[in-house]
Amino acid sequence: MTEAATSRAGDAAPPAPPAGPVRRRRPSRWKAVFVALLVLGVLGAVTWVLLGSRLLVVRHVEVAGAGLASPDRVVAAAGIRLGVPMVRLDTGEVRARVEGLREVESAKVERHWPATVRITVRERVPVAAVLRAGRYQRIDRYGVTVADGASRPAGLPTLTVASAGPSDPATLAALNVLTGLPERLRTRLTDVTATGPGDVTLHLREGPTVVWGAPERALEKVRLLEALRRTAAGRSARTIDVSSPEVVTTR
Repeated sequence: MTEAATSRAGDAAPPAPPAGPVRRRRPSRWKAVFVALLVLGVLGAVTWVLLGSRLLVVRHVEVAGAGLASPDRVVAAAGIRLGVPMVRLDTGEVRARVEGLREVESAKVERHWPATVRITVRERVPVAAVLRAGRYQRIDRYGVTVADGASRPAGLPTLTVASAGPSDPATLAALNVLTGLPERLRTRLTDVTATGPGDVTLHLREGPTVVWGAPERALEKVRLLEALRRTAAGRSARTIDVSSPEVVTTR
């Protein structure tokens, strides 16, 4: 080895010693305490805003979908106290109180932050009128009385049964037939009578009396009735009996 090479080798730096384990600094205990206090403070502030302050309380009650029942009646039935914290409002109880109105079939109660409660009602739809004690009671498809008045309501057929009500089988059968009719027949309907769940009779404006029978096989009965009405015998008939679709009779 030459003298120059030996000199260069001697000038080289010695290898670095192996690195030892790096010690990680533990977070300060005071920093952990500070973070915990900060979290507790935020939670306390949120709780105060939701429950204790006047920032998020009920200030307005809105009503949508009301027609038969006035918005004022819906608000009164809801029983919402202005100023109560929004988070404390029991929407289930409010809904139940609103659905207690006879005009209301169902209701939805929503919080609209920061200060509004919105009540959306779906009202019962009258489909027939029942004359009782000199007044016409409008009933829905379930036989529930929706409203009443002294005059016969326009556009609704009258229903004649022994005891109208939501638990009366004859009433429910008649309403089942009525609501299942196509609109072209339902708009011509003036009266519906039922002596029992299997004995429903329809009276058409400028048309025959239709002995319908039970609510079953409605589509088949409608098809037979309309086909017969296109014939000379059907147009001149005063009574058409479709209670047994296998044997349709006219009188």
